Amino acid sequence: MAQLVDKAKEFVADKIAHVKKPEASLTDVSIKHVSRDSANFIGQLVVDNPYGHAIPICEISYSLKSAGREIASGTMPDPGSIAAKETTKLDIPLRVPYDFLMSIMKDVGRDWDVDYEMQVGLTVDLPIVGNLTLPVSKKGELKLPTLSDVF
Repeated sequence: MAQLVDKAKEFVADKIAHVKKPEASLTDVSIKHVSRDSANFIGQLVVDNPYGHAIPICEISYSLKSAGREIASGTMPDPGSIAAKETTKLDIPLRVPYDFLMSIMKDVGRDWDVDYEMQVGLTVDLPIVGNLTLPVSKKGELKLPTLSDVF
């Protein structure tokens, strides 16, 4: 009987391992709005759903780093769902105070940009499998606003 149970477990594990999973990518990080005290950035997450039904998103966790320092992080609980057999775009809002941006000025240099790395964990609720977290990351450069952009 134990052999039969083990074979059943192996069969189920093999079938689950070969099931298509949603795929996610971080396509862009850009400045959305500039105020006198902070810069608001948007990270755009694109998720492809291979299933014929919507997938609920449990949570999106994110972290934006520059020069080895974390400049923004947080979570978005229950941001909605991923449409069936479609690509869904999700915006991740990030607020960064100017005083923190000024503290990483050594990275800015002459071209007024900041090298960054954004890491996102997209946690979805898949039938049978349960919660699955898709890790996504992107490295790039952000062009900082100048004083004329603020005033």
